[in-house]
Amino acid sequence: MTIMSAPRQWGLAALVFGLFIHGVAAFADASAWNRDRHAAIRLLAGSRAAGGALLIGGIEIELQPGWKTYWRTPGDSGVPPRFDFSGSDNIETVTVLWPAPEKFPDGNGGFSFGYHERVVLPLRIVAKDAGKPVTLRAAIQYAVCEKLCIPLETSAKIQFSEAVSTQDGMLKSALERLPQPARIGEAGPLAVRDIRLGQAAPGGKPRLLIDIAAPPRTAVELFAEGPTDKWTLPAPVLVARAADGTQHFTLDLGGAPAGAALRETTLRLTLVGADNAYEIAVPLAAALPLADKGQ
Repeated sequence: MTIMSAPRQWGLAALVFGLFIHGVAAFADASAWNRDRHAAIRLLAGSRAAGGALLIGGIEIELQPGWKTYWRTPGDSGVPPRFDFSGSDNIETVTVLWPAPEKFPDGNGGFSFGYHERVVLPLRIVAKDAGKPVTLRAAIQYAVCEKLCIPLETSAKIQFSEAVSTQDGMLKSALERLPQPARIGEAGPLAVRDIRLGQAAPGGKPRLLIDIAAPPRTAVELFAEGPTDKWTLPAPVLVARAADGTQHFTLDLGGAPAGAALRETTLRLTLVGADNAYEIAVPLAAALPLADKGQ
């Protein structure tokens, strides 16, 4: 079975929740809560069409006030969640889909990225055999933090039923909150307008300048990720704001792994506003001069 982590899948809500399914649920639509003093976690199962190979599930996490858990990229400190679905029955792939995170001070002068109160991570599940039952089993490692971080480990399982799920509404809402795909230069009230090379950061590594189009007085957050977990990029820094609402960020590329060919690298930006979130692929070749080809 292949396990994947992806930013989003397009059209899933229309594909899954547009189905008309009738019947009485034979199985629970949510697993029992696995509770700790600071957090609780469970699996969710969406509706499955008769003989359907594509299913939508979810991982729901609830956190006590003041506590948080981490995004796929945790920031300057923290531990990203790890999910092992290899014990599942009749499942070919599981893709974890990630809502846009929040940025939190980590107490050491940096920032961590994640969620507080409650989050649902949608799961895109493909069955091996569309005509057979599907059982999802998850071994989960994650961390919750207030002032100190506590690693947690648990497991859960859930079986998908060919019936209407009581969790469809929650899963549909979670899918609708995923960042939407976008491109550099697209028009819109919230968008990445341009990227270009800026003055070198300390140590001589390139620094990107990123221009964000936003309505005036709009607070936005920007997150940057490399193509692998060997990249340790900091949070982009807001350095200026124009009268028309354009916000200028810098991104220090000093977190690139040794020997990385920057001109062959594509970064992923997640842009978050009050009501919208977008994910943008950023080929560094579009910003770096030819002289940096070997970096």
